[in-house]
Amino acid sequence: MLIGNVKIDTNVALAPMAGVTDLPYRLLSKEMGCGYLVTEMVSAKAILYNNKNTDELMVMDKSEHPIAIQLFGSDPDIMAEMSLKIAEEKKPDIIDVNMGCPVPKVVNNGEGSSLMKNPKLVEEIVTVMAKKCPIPVTFKIRTGFDDTCINAPEIAHIIEECGGAAVAVHGRTRAQYYSGKADWSVIKAVKDRVSIPVWGNGDVVSGPSAKKMLEETGCDGVMIGRAARGNPWIFKEIKTYLETGEIIPKPSYDEICDMIIKHATSLCEYKGEFTGIREMRKHFAWYTAGIKHAAYLRNEANHVTSLDAMVELVEKMRKEIIA
Repeated sequence: MLIGNVKIDTNVALAPMAGVTDLPYRLLSKEMGCGYLVTEMVSAKAILYNNKNTDELMVMDKSEHPIAIQLFGSDPDIMAEMSLKIAEEKKPDIIDVNMGCPVPKVVNNGEGSSLMKNPKLVEEIVTVMAKKCPIPVTFKIRTGFDDTCINAPEIAHIIEECGGAAVAVHGRTRAQYYSGKADWSVIKAVKDRVSIPVWGNGDVVSGPSAKKMLEETGCDGVMIGRAARGNPWIFKEIKTYLETGEIIPKPSYDEICDMIIKHATSLCEYKGEFTGIREMRKHFAWYTAGIKHAAYLRNEANHVTSLDAMVELVEKMRKEIIA
């Protein structure tokens, strides 16, 4: 797949998720075969004001390419200027724009999925960003704002006409948040409307469901969000299935234990032990979902305050609980 001049060899991508797709998790996803990575969303205004925490969200490893930094905002000029600044200083391959976040504090500022209600503003944002930014600019959208505003094909057409390089479509409206079934027919309608690459997103949880989305919608690639939480193996699973038709075995308990320790270690190295181990707690819950005594394990993990204690809990889990 080509997005502008950026070649993506594997059409399986990691969707941007706030609080999830930080550097350590992206590296694990890449290791498992993910072909394209996107950072957590970053506020264009926060970049303008040199917010230190925001700068940390844009730290990338050289092994991550191809990778996009995702911006959110609603002021066309600020979006354009900050995309130029990021392209020159951080050097991602692509700038992505968040038009799908359903969180009230984002929507109430006219940002994220609120933009789905404002095609004219979308036109302004895409036009100035495409002109100003020296690297491809892509957009992540939803099917619409609510059931009365299913306008993804129209928005995607505007994006293409104004210079956008690709679009990713989450098959739900803002009103749905993450509930209900993703409407793949709207993703197909977007693909039928535009010639730029289209990522399909929503309800892809396995190799067979990825193949089904590709076949039913004609989209160019699949973007995996919540199904990747606690499951970086999903990228290997989908890549293998699409290439060979083989369904690989689910990770063993030992592999899960090893991955938790690896992930926790990386988080502590990147963010420091105090922050890293606390952020690891939610990942631990995702990794252990469905495992015997998962509720007990989650409770234990929520009281862990050091990497050594996390490793001790995982080894106890390996030997005594799931053996």
